[in-house]
Amino acid sequence: MAYDAITMQDWQIAREAEKNMPAPEEWKEKLGLQKDELIPYGRISKLDFLKIMERLKDKPDGNYIDVTAITPTPLGEGKTTTTMGLMEGLGKRGMNVGGAIRQPSGGPTMNIKGTAAGGGNALLIPMTEFSLGLTGDIDAIINAHNLAMVALTSRMQHESNYSDEELLKRTNMRRLDVDPRRVEMGWIIDYCVQSLRHIIIGLGGKKDGFMMESKFGIAVSSELMAILAIARDLKDLRQRLGKIIVGYDRSGKPVTTGDLQVDGAMCAWMRNTINPTLMCTAEYQPCLVHAGPFANIAIGQSSIIADRIGLKMFDYHVTESGFGADIGFEKFWNVKCRLGGLTPNTVVVVATVRALKMHGGGPKVVPGLPLPEEYTKENLGLLERGILNLLHHVTNVKKSGAVPVVCINSFYTDTKEEVNLIRRFVEETGTRCALSEHWLRGGDGALELADAVMDACKEKADFKYLYPLEMPLRERVNLIAKEIYGADGVSWTPEAEAKAKEAENNPEMKDFATMMVKTHLSLSHDPTLKGTPKGWTLPVRDLLIFAGAKFLCPCTGTISLMPGTSSNPAFRRVDVDVETGEVMGLF
Repeated sequence: MAYDAITMQDWQIAREAEKNMPAPEEWKEKLGLQKDELIPYGRISKLDFLKIMERLKDKPDGNYIDVTAITPTPLGEGKTTTTMGLMEGLGKRGMNVGGAIRQPSGGPTMNIKGTAAGGGNALLIPMTEFSLGLTGDIDAIINAHNLAMVALTSRMQHESNYSDEELLKRTNMRRLDVDPRRVEMGWIIDYCVQSLRHIIIGLGGKKDGFMMESKFGIAVSSELMAILAIARDLKDLRQRLGKIIVGYDRSGKPVTTGDLQVDGAMCAWMRNTINPTLMCTAEYQPCLVHAGPFANIAIGQSSIIADRIGLKMFDYHVTESGFGADIGFEKFWNVKCRLGGLTPNTVVVVATVRALKMHGGGPKVVPGLPLPEEYTKENLGLLERGILNLLHHVTNVKKSGAVPVVCINSFYTDTKEEVNLIRRFVEETGTRCALSEHWLRGGDGALELADAVMDACKEKADFKYLYPLEMPLRERVNLIAKEIYGADGVSWTPEAEAKAKEAENNPEMKDFATMMVKTHLSLSHDPTLKGTPKGWTLPVRDLLIFAGAKFLCPCTGTISLMPGTSSNPAFRRVDVDVETGEVMGLF
């Protein structure tokens, strides 16, 4: 049944839907799982990845559907809501459907964005578990990441206190001679804490550690989270954990977690994180939750592991790419699919009337403040000018060879004329377009979208990558900038170009993925440039190297790995019903 999404808050809808949610034993029967393939954690369970993949290794993959979007407003365009709604719509059509999304971070959950569980009647449940820690994967990553920093900082302290001979006697390790000015790694915590971006550690005497500048990032920005998202199995995870660069020695040589002999213990902390968590939509379609990497600086997708399982278990497997198609889908296309050996059938591009109006020149959208009336009243002029942004993203999807479907994610303030205007422009390009009211009506509101996706999956995709791995880094960046963003070209700072040349000449980095770092609020590097900017050059100011994840990250703007908490954060509205123990106020 659909709940009254206009008057009920998300946590209230979740509470009602959870009353009839299948128990772990029911899921085992419903999904045809064997003994020990389901690992219960209270009301939810994990799936044993290794056992399931071994049993289903010869089973053909189902249809693979990615959900991406246009360039969003700061409020988002409802990709997760659409992912849930599409699964519910396919479920209403009687299809064997499942999906995969990222695990939310405690920072956004307690800040502005909320839990990313979808919304209205297109919601992931149980919502409290999803929002507050799930089965502990992020905690395991925090412990493993910070253990590497413990190993590094204690090592630096001991090296500063002992001679080479005494150091060898005490530790049976050679001197690493870490340069305190070139420590790349920092600490992580799963909140938005701007006061921890730049810190000094080791204050006190020589027994209190090595004094130096340090930093914190939010947990989901950790390279370990990126590794979990792209690892194919436990062996791959273990190998990558040993190659993480924590800093450089005084001669400029990388110092890795393997050099610190901490990589094995890090893997011990993370051993259970390879198993996705099984949850479901408010209409009880199964959905896997696994990994939660940053979409700006990392891959911004749920894991390769979750998609590999989903494609074996379901006839239609729906996954989601973070942010717009210029960032999320480009990384899905050229990184995730390449690393995972995956081929999408269909890509859903989510658009909203309000975002298209913003791209047409509408007023600034500010989280926490009421929307200007231009976004809640009909304005066909703004809308038509903004549709160019949508068509740009559709063109990008077509360049991959995947079949696009545009989803108009409906708000109850949208008018029929506005919807028809979008539909006309999209269909003139030969692209399917569907209106979906999943937020308001659940699966019944997503039938048009489900039908369009099933129809698109029948069309043969001619999937191909934008560039070969043999292409040098700077050529890749130039191609992405021109073909995907619409830039005239790329400019490099001397420091960034020197790093790029060094990476291009390093044979160990020939197969590293190109992980662009760019704002999600514009096709360009400048978040204030809306629509489809013309006549601009993409500036690359730095190049980050994630050697464990095998990422080369060209930075095109200022990206902080530690967001700040706003003046009106969500945690003010979260509480517990002391009579029932239920959590209230999540969204």
